[in-house]
Amino acid sequence: MKLKILGLLLACAFVGAQNIQNNPGSNHGNKFEQLGTILPTPNTYRTASGAPGNQYWQQRADYDITAYLNEDKRNLKGSETITYYNNSPDELEYLWLQLDENQQSSVKNADYPSSSTLPKGANIDKLKTSDLPAKDDGYGVNLEKVTDSKGSPIKYVVNKTMMRIDLEKPLKAGEKFTFKVDWNYNIPNRMEKGGRGGYENFPEDGNDLYTMTQWYPRMCVYSDFHGWQNHQFTGRGEFALVFGNFKVSMNVPADHIIGGTGECKNYDQVLTSAQLARYKQAENSNEPIEIVTLDEAKKAEKSKSKERKIWKFEANDVRDFAWGSSRKFVWDGMRVTIPENNNKVMAMSFYGKEAYGLYRKFSTKAVAHTIKTYSEFTIPYPYPVAQSVEASNGMEYPMICFNYGRTEKDGTYSEAIKNGMLGVIIHEVGHNFFPMIINSDERQWSWMDEGLNTFVEYLTEEKWDNKFPSKRGPAWTIVDYMKLPKDELEPIMTNSENIARFGPNAYSKPATGLNILRETIMGRELFDKAFKTYAKRWAFRHPEPADLFRTMEDASGEDLDWFWRGWFYSTDPVDIAIDKVTVATPDFDAIPKEAKETKYKTDAPLLNEFEDISKVRNKEDKNIKFYVDGDKDVQDFYYKYDRGQEKVDTSKEYTLKTEASEKLSTKDKTNGINKNITAYQIDFTNKGGLVMPIILEFTFEDGTKLNDKINVQIWRSNEQKVSKTYYFDKKIKSIQLDPMKETADIDTSNNYWAATASTETPSKFQIFKQAQKETARGGASGRVNPMQAAGKR
Repeated sequence: MKLKILGLLLACAFVGAQNIQNNPGSNHGNKFEQLGTILPTPNTYRTASGAPGNQYWQQRADYDITAYLNEDKRNLKGSETITYYNNSPDELEYLWLQLDENQQSSVKNADYPSSSTLPKGANIDKLKTSDLPAKDDGYGVNLEKVTDSKGSPIKYVVNKTMMRIDLEKPLKAGEKFTFKVDWNYNIPNRMEKGGRGGYENFPEDGNDLYTMTQWYPRMCVYSDFHGWQNHQFTGRGEFALVFGNFKVSMNVPADHIIGGTGECKNYDQVLTSAQLARYKQAENSNEPIEIVTLDEAKKAEKSKSKERKIWKFEANDVRDFAWGSSRKFVWDGMRVTIPENNNKVMAMSFYGKEAYGLYRKFSTKAVAHTIKTYSEFTIPYPYPVAQSVEASNGMEYPMICFNYGRTEKDGTYSEAIKNGMLGVIIHEVGHNFFPMIINSDERQWSWMDEGLNTFVEYLTEEKWDNKFPSKRGPAWTIVDYMKLPKDELEPIMTNSENIARFGPNAYSKPATGLNILRETIMGRELFDKAFKTYAKRWAFRHPEPADLFRTMEDASGEDLDWFWRGWFYSTDPVDIAIDKVTVATPDFDAIPKEAKETKYKTDAPLLNEFEDISKVRNKEDKNIKFYVDGDKDVQDFYYKYDRGQEKVDTSKEYTLKTEASEKLSTKDKTNGINKNITAYQIDFTNKGGLVMPIILEFTFEDGTKLNDKINVQIWRSNEQKVSKTYYFDKKIKSIQLDPMKETADIDTSNNYWAATASTETPSKFQIFKQAQKETARGGASGRVNPMQAAGKR
């Protein structure tokens, strides 16, 4: 009974704030409305749960390719036989292929010009006359012959980077069509022209390193959600590709070493007996073994054989094929077992002497760590091989990726280069999962492969080293981007070609959003189950954004439409402010005898450098064993500090409690009522527009701390202003909003309040008068739930 009386008395002091929430008026927007028709209508191909429907289908294309690498002319000549399977319910009158190398051509490219201005301070002598029309620079695909399985010519049309095969008769549902394409192209100098494939020349030894990517005419995707995905390739939006089986033969100089998608089927014909023996040793080693040694690579650089060898590779259930070739390659490998499916994978690395000091120590171990960690968070790695090639860039393909990371000439390297190399290797190897297996449409939605992959990259970096300087993933790292003016931002749900700030939009913001979901909104257990469900449902299929959004809700039981709407479809930032704090101490004779109000203070020191919430939780999780802590050799040369001296700061309570702060201690040893209760009404303003949970850290006068997290649903009735009332049996010294910077709040200057001793205490009469005014402002009804006013949920 005394508790109810206390609630009624306190209601008088706080009726105004409660009326704001119960009578939102014009403050209610649509932040909590369902996405509804924004998402495509579910059907028998894609269900409302986010899973593939019972009539889901996708096409398939098998390739049999032969390639001849002419090192002297830097030319690639190829011939491919494609067997295309029409698994759709539709008849197809034509087929579309991608000619990606045409992007390197001055006359065959996609012709997506950019705005240009006069250079400032240009020397007139250095200005050149423009070639109008453009002259052919000799790059791009040269089609030699296109025929059917009987050798008869097939009619085709090339539109920039796309090629249409016109069928003599429609390809019916369930039928397949086999045709052959012969082509060649001049391999561009990747270091000068840019692009994803080409060669790099090393003047000191006169050798080239070839990255053969987007090198063959490739089938476009025909799908239930898009039809033909034949958007032009501009160099940014990457690829939509069809799964299939590959057989590839590469004819290269005899002293070249090749790493490629899939498994080599003739190592016994292309390796020396010593190299073959080392490969077999590496197959059973848990430490990297040099298959081609540094001395052998240096010797090959000088000899430059004029003989030829043919390497034969096979890969099944992949969407693409890439390879690297050079006589400069050192090659090492080791066996790694994926626990979830007992898959024994060959983790391997290829690199020149310029990268030896870094890659020999780290690369293959990073490859192994990546596929094991991604397997924990998504699906078990299904392929037999995972490879990292140092090629002074970063690009991904099935089972192989190209990365950077070279030492100084004396073999030394900086921490920045080392960490950058590790981050790139983890990221590019991680692309085996997104989008090589969970095969999203990169041409349309870059974030579905880059953003999701960057998120799991962050988790993988954390499990490599709890101190890893990740730049994408932690909420606080996206703040500078979110602060930008609205006219410099686009929603994540923007086509790849139209994004002004590609890195933050396609990589950082979606990765950060998923991390906020995992750490702050859903919790790790719910999130991890839902994310794994998405990966399992859409492995070796073609997911769309709606499939991810729906699956995350379906598997977790969380309504996340407010989050997709705010974080993915808008450019609103998070900026929640502590507007004011009202303090009241109840007088049990009649009404509260003490009440005071102070504006938030911003002069208290805020943390600038700290361990974010993921690092804290990972370090406290006894089930997590960091990669570096389990490898003495890596640990010895990876760190310059003694990890054993690190201590967890136990003075802070990082477990977010949602109930403890509202439990009232109502009894004491004298009369059963705690007369030292102090009530605090905290008023919040949503200045940024993006709603988010409210996370508070209370510091009391006795030095103790308490954390509370208020569910985002508190904003559902009023998206601009809300209030929350707390009752404590000890005085608060300060209140910190979002103490671990979990929500990407762009302005932390309004996140702090401190009690002041100089505030005048009003009289009982003043309090009574103020309560009446607040009641009048609350509207005609003035209805207040006493238990709600007392802080009960």
